[in-house]
Amino acid sequence: MNEEKLIPHLFRTEYRKIVTVLCNTFGMQHIETAEDIASDTFLQASETWGIKGLPENPAAWLYTVAKNKAKNYLKRDKILSEKIIPQIKYNTSQTDEPEIDWSDENIHDSQLKMMFAVCHPSIAREAQVALALRILCGFGIDEIASAFLTNKETINKRLFRAKEKLRSENISAELPLPNEINNRLDAVSSTLYLLYNEGYYTSQNEHILRRELCSEAMRLTFLLTENERTNLPQVNALLALMSFHASRFDARINEKGELILYDDQDETLWDKELIKQGEYFLRQASQGNRLTRYHLEAAIAHWHTCKEDTKEKWESILQLYNELLILEYSPIVALNRTYALSKANSIEEAITEAEKLNLSQNHLYHALLGELYKHTNKDKAALHFESALQLAKTAEDKQLIQRKIAALGC
Repeated sequence: MNEEKLIPHLFRTEYRKIVTVLCNTFGMQHIETAEDIASDTFLQASETWGIKGLPENPAAWLYTVAKNKAKNYLKRDKILSEKIIPQIKYNTSQTDEPEIDWSDENIHDSQLKMMFAVCHPSIAREAQVALALRILCGFGIDEIASAFLTNKETINKRLFRAKEKLRSENISAELPLPNEINNRLDAVSSTLYLLYNEGYYTSQNEHILRRELCSEAMRLTFLLTENERTNLPQVNALLALMSFHASRFDARINEKGELILYDDQDETLWDKELIKQGEYFLRQASQGNRLTRYHLEAAIAHWHTCKEDTKEKWESILQLYNELLILEYSPIVALNRTYALSKANSIEEAITEAEKLNLSQNHLYHALLGELYKHTNKDKAALHFESALQLAKTAEDKQLIQRKIAALGC
């Protein structure tokens, strides 16, 4: 890999490691300093490698330069004291070298601790996801803005507010105490779930970025399973859910970039290894006595990796949706349930239940009713598809609905 391609790749994989290890060393109140050191390190790499060529071990080179920059920062801090830069606690008993541990174990540990800091309950959920993308995933501001369909100024404001909260609340990067782990894991799991959904169901059209969002959410969830204290059933259920959905990623979009619904997907494009991975983590999630939404959603997603259109399948999915609505009601979950109802019982019953929801400003509501009515009343189906087309926000959704209207032949 040449220097032009290697630096962006290393930025994605090593930036987060440098920032999290430095934050673990300096404290969360110095997160912006850690980011500055990491950014300066990559700037120096870009300038130096372009002239001298690639070093033998590029990652080790980055760590060494980051350590030297941290050392220079600490020296400036020592001279200027509290006048400009807040005093940072570090060990000076034997050497002025900052105590920075770049071992794989410490990098892993630092990222895990950072996850809990980023997902602290006092930080707004949108800001948690943005901060996770920036600090834990190494995404640039432009990429984060694209993922959220907003501008750089909005993202910078979110990040600034989140970092201010880290400082004002004196939030530290550390694993919660055993009696707090479940509650704090709920917040972390929820943020990772949102991060994954931003990639899988995102309203933007950049396929590569969408996959990276999903991959990063899965990577961070996998980190949780590697630690004894955080490897709990709900985390395994979440990773199972992500794995099952990711297994069908290639079948969801055709070569034209058009969305392909489940019934029309080519199952030969499903990733069998990811399905096996999902099954493994779903088995791991069966331990314990706490049932979460991730358990139920993972079980539903698992049934969707079985393409056979049997009554047993849809009755099982319907029952899982019933349990999910009891556990945590959501209008969209209720809407999804009506499709399973149409398969398990009857289309007429599903239409009745769907219309009770009256989600008239949601394009998915009209799209589902259009799908159900096309079997019994094509005129009503066309009206609902037209309403869905007016409410749809993405080009992909609009293209799909237009194909549905054209297929009616009205």
